[in-house]
Amino acid sequence: MHQGSGILSTRQRRLAWLGFMLAALQAPVSAWLVADESWLFSLCVALMVAIVIIADDAARRRPANATGD
Repeated sequence: MHQGSGILSTRQRRLAWLGFMLAALQAPVSAWLVADESWLFSLCVALMVAIVIIADDAARRRPANATGD
């Protein structure tokens, strides 16, 4: 059974992982350095990128001949 292709290309997937890691690592560092709650923005960006990566995983695991209902 052939698996379906995801919504991201291989290059986009690597960049999404890089962006996720950078945003996830930047949030605690900025929380430590900055007195206000602006680090929450980095956390939200990391979560949004993680959702895209999870959606891409789900699309890749679906069989190639499955239809999107």
